[in-house]
Amino acid sequence: MQVILLEKVVNLGGLGDVVKVKDGYARNYLLPQGKAKRATPESLAEFEKKRTELEKAQSETLAAAQEKGARLEGLMVQITQKAGVDGHLFGSVTNFDIVEALKGQGFEVERSMIRLPQGPLKTVGDHSIAVALHTDVVVHIKISVLGETRSSNAGKPLIRKGRLWRPFLFVRFLAGRGKVSATGFQALSWPSPYRKPAPIPSC
Repeated sequence: MQVILLEKVVNLGGLGDVVKVKDGYARNYLLPQGKAKRATPESLAEFEKKRTELEKAQSETLAAAQEKGARLEGLMVQITQKAGVDGHLFGSVTNFDIVEALKGQGFEVERSMIRLPQGPLKTVGDHSIAVALHTDVVVHIKISVLGETRSSNAGKPLIRKGRLWRPFLFVRFLAGRGKVSATGFQALSWPSPYRKPAPIPSC
């Protein structure tokens, strides 16, 4: 299919160029994205009438991309994900996560602009990635992936297999010697929501 380009397309041509492309590429990408029109006599004549307007719009788009690129170049963005002690993430950092992180710093970019040639980031550390703001504007930013780990004992119950841990055994010993009251023993050694033991008789 022959099309006329309404803007510069990488590896294809510039504004106003008439090129031949595969039908699927034209129907699925160029035409619905507004990057080209079928190269018919009518569309060619219409383009010539709007050429000046289109060239001005393209120039403004490029200038805006260059301005944003100057602010983005070299930026470091921190993203925290759950990770194992070996530094591998339980999930991954995708272009969606990067877009959201950039949005948090005041930069609006599209997911399609994020370049992850090796796929989503899956390890803790600093990763340099490219952001294609425009066909002529590609900048590089650094994604610092921080690992979020949990202590091996975090969130574990204070009772295992029906037995008290040593600190509670010591409290019980004191209670038996009359050093701690039965009420105090229950309050110290049986935090909610665990079931309290039967009261210890007073000595």
